[in-house]
Amino acid sequence: MTDLKHHTVSSDRTTGQSSTPLGAQQLAELLTAIAADDRDAFTRFYRATHPRVFGLSLRIVRQRAAAEEVTQEVYLQVWKSAGQYDARLASPLGWLLMLTHRRSVDHVRVEARASTRDIAYGVRDLSRDHDVVAEAVGQRCEEQALAEGLRTLTTRQRETLALAFYGGRSYAEVADYLGLPLPTVKDRIRKGLQRLRSCLV
Repeated sequence: MTDLKHHTVSSDRTTGQSSTPLGAQQLAELLTAIAADDRDAFTRFYRATHPRVFGLSLRIVRQRAAAEEVTQEVYLQVWKSAGQYDARLASPLGWLLMLTHRRSVDHVRVEARASTRDIAYGVRDLSRDHDVVAEAVGQRCEEQALAEGLRTLTTRQRETLALAFYGGRSYAEVADYLGLPLPTVKDRIRKGLQRLRSCLV
């Protein structure tokens, strides 16, 4: 698989640009060839579709390096599972973008969970060099209260807060990412913040 990744990247750099977009029938034929381990077919499929894959991933993960990583993962999955493509369920591009969306969302969720852990536990490492005992005790109590407060939030509230405040997303972007109405997202964040504030009173 590592050789395949280098093969794909190098072939893309060689052209410097994508080939003319292929139709659904041509892409389906390439997938059939890919399922038979045809690397040339894989390269053609990659060149014809990777701008759409990278563009979708970038809109979701919002970081170029992460989008590049997701894109490579998607095409490795194509190489492994091309034989599972079913034209009765989706067009080749629709199937490919579905894989991309899933991979991108998984990446963001992992990042959101990491941010949530940082909120809950990372704050305990802040300001450890203070010399004033009273201030250190107050800091420790506040950190413990915040960690306790985060544990009282629902999983959905923690994920939404992490996306909004640590993922750098606007409320509208969070709503779009989670597939929820904007008022629902605003209400979830408002209630989560209220619960955290009550823990620090």
